[in-house]
Amino acid sequence: MHASDQTRSVGGPHAVVTGGAGFIGSHLTEHLLARGDTVWVIDNLSTGRDANLDDARAAAGDRLRVINADVARGLEQIPPGAPIAEVYHLAAAVGVDLVLREPIESIEVNIGRTLDVLRFAQARGNLPTLIASSSEVYGKPGTTVFSEDDDVVYGPTTVTRWSYAATKAIDEYLALAFCNQRDLPAVVVRFFNTVGPRQVGDYGMVLPRFVRSALAGEPLRVFGDGQQTRCFCDVRDVRDALPKLLARPECAGRVFNLGSDLETTIADLAETVVTTLESPSSIDRVPYADAYPAGFEDLRHRRPDLRRVREAIGFEPRVTLDQTVRDIARTIRAERPGASPSPSGATGATGGNA
Repeated sequence: MHASDQTRSVGGPHAVVTGGAGFIGSHLTEHLLARGDTVWVIDNLSTGRDANLDDARAAAGDRLRVINADVARGLEQIPPGAPIAEVYHLAAAVGVDLVLREPIESIEVNIGRTLDVLRFAQARGNLPTLIASSSEVYGKPGTTVFSEDDDVVYGPTTVTRWSYAATKAIDEYLALAFCNQRDLPAVVVRFFNTVGPRQVGDYGMVLPRFVRSALAGEPLRVFGDGQQTRCFCDVRDVRDALPKLLARPECAGRVFNLGSDLETTIADLAETVVTTLESPSSIDRVPYADAYPAGFEDLRHRRPDLRRVREAIGFEPRVTLDQTVRDIARTIRAERPGASPSPSGATGATGGNA
């Protein structure tokens, strides 16, 4: 019998979500609670926010168990007898800005904590485990549509930006090795520019920065010529897909792109925000050299091939970009009075991934 089947038969499923107070993690936590799970959230709040879990606390009571610690110490605090059914590892260094500023910490967090999670899942009975990866893994392959089995191409090690891609690739190697060598049912998901309510612009995330600037009537700053293209997918579409992938045994040991395949330029994204919110903001072009420190290198295009995830779970994004913009604006407006705003402006192409 599968480990998760055993657990579900003795009093209901428990799930572990690392990074569960973060942007994607908090939405996933709410989703798991809504289906009746008990959820153990592990988050040191370095980039996550405790307030992201307020609605979950109100709705779920003691079925939400929050451990404020880093991943290794948090996993140690889960009692040995807790009936864990699934593990979702979303904790990671977040955003290109952070990677450029703190590369040592980012490398250590991304690789070391993933290994901690995989060892925990194995020790607890080979629990189904989802490892959050990133479209950054593809590097700069010279193609415009990225498929899971494509070769990857990175820049030189002297360009700091590529360290993030390398760490997420190592995470994938670890997950697949645990699956192949130790029978751990691990699934790898590569996020492509996930966006939505609760995302903040502090780590290079473009859409919340655009929205915040538009609401304040400040210029939206587009880096470079603005013709870089990305595919933005609402977090609510993403969070619904994760348990579906983990629930299917045939998905174990596989890598899945997850996102939208509808491309938009960053310039068009800025126009969409201004138009949707009826903002008086201007749209300003900013040279890359004035926006990022040395070590940044951008990609012109990034679009996922979604055939694999569509075949596996019938995935199709449903939430429109206009709706996402309106919902981000609503959550920003609802912030408590006196809250410190995120810096205005926006990156040229970076979006929310893991």
